[in-house]
Amino acid sequence: MADIVDAQTRSRIMASVRIRGTRLELAVQHAFRTAGYRILVNVSELPGSPDIVVPELHTVVFVHGCFWHRHGCDKSTTPRGHGLYWRRKFEENVRRDSRNRRQLRRLGWKTFTIWECQQERDITRVKHAFLALNRRA
Repeated sequence: MADIVDAQTRSRIMASVRIRGTRLELAVQHAFRTAGYRILVNVSELPGSPDIVVPELHTVVFVHGCFWHRHGCDKSTTPRGHGLYWRRKFEENVRRDSRNRRQLRRLGWKTFTIWECQQERDITRVKHAFLALNRRA
């Protein structure tokens, strides 16, 4: 299936997609800071470069987009064209996410994933789920 926009427009659109500092990440960071936690952001020394690290709780937080990380919700659509490419891309993303979580757990870190669709529903519920995870430890 042909793209509906020209190559220059597609390039501009793709260049505008942020990897770090997305609105979702900033909202989650704000929620943790207002809860009184000192956080570190995009820690490349840890497997998977977690989006947020809460050292005092020995917990890492991944803020995942549902599309790229295959959450399974309505936002996890698959493009119609180039099916094999996209299937491989998504499978590798999921495998890498799983491998990173396993490595972090072996290093003694708790992992917590916040999905794009969860934040849109209610960031407060996400924060409470995170706090509940850390109370159990």
